[in-house]
Amino acid sequence: MDNNSSTNKDLSTSQLATELKLTSTAMFQQLAEVGLINMNRELTTAGLSKGGQYRQRTIDGKPIKYILWPRSIIIELDDIQGKQSGNLVTATYISEKLDIPANRINSIMSELGWLNKDPIKGWLVTNFGKQLGGVQARYRTTGIPFVRWPESVINNKSLITNINEAKGDNTNIKQETPEGSVDAQQQDDFRDKFKPENRAKDGHNVRSKSELIIDNWLYDSKIVHAYERKLPIEETLYCDFYIPTGKVYIEYWGLDDDKYLNRKTKKLDIYKKYNLNLIELFEKDVSNLDDTLPAKLIEFHIPVE
Repeated sequence: MDNNSSTNKDLSTSQLATELKLTSTAMFQQLAEVGLINMNRELTTAGLSKGGQYRQRTIDGKPIKYILWPRSIIIELDDIQGKQSGNLVTATYISEKLDIPANRINSIMSELGWLNKDPIKGWLVTNFGKQLGGVQARYRTTGIPFVRWPESVINNKSLITNINEAKGDNTNIKQETPEGSVDAQQQDDFRDKFKPENRAKDGHNVRSKSELIIDNWLYDSKIVHAYERKLPIEETLYCDFYIPTGKVYIEYWGLDDDKYLNRKTKKLDIYKKYNLNLIELFEKDVSNLDDTLPAKLIEFHIPVE
């Protein structure tokens, strides 16, 4: 056997079949189906572009030509198959359309609450992701879970906004205000009345002493969090705190006047509408966070140091 075919980097087609637990015939058929070889088992232009190359060895005095593949072809096969999955598209396709690496797409979707990281490898669609049309799938070659999306997700405003932020572009995407939203003017009035003048340990500027205590508690507990993160929904709504691990939102209810209570009711209706993970905190909780917040976080599998 040719020495090159036994390296960690390169695989013959028969070795590739063994890696993927396929017969050689099935492997050749799959490579042909995705356009990497033709029906004569010769490399196509696409096969060459994916790193396929011819090698030659001698058997019984006769030269035999065969194809050697880079080990990365295993993942390449997954991506090609994913792109060819009907009208649904994969992170690779979305990344090409939105000009951002595929691994960043999945990370951004995870932060938005659309995906969860599989404990071993791959991605799992959340209930929120399913509402957006996400469909759970597994690559035929490796069994690794991934998610397919309707192509329309490319126009999702929350996704575009987050990708722009990842690129360092803070251009705001205009958001509609559907019926049932917390009125934008009401939110602006609240922000004008309560300026973020309290600086937390992690650099967040928060609006009240209670929010300062909550933010510092999360920081001291080594819990990564965002302050006043926009929810990834059609309505324009900001949470008090967001914990990407567990996709958990925290709302602190500190006032009790009629306008504030009306705003609170509308916010709660939206959290319920999208079935988002929500922790509610009140003044009595803030005075005893060490006892109250860990118990609430553990419900969402968020460990506290």
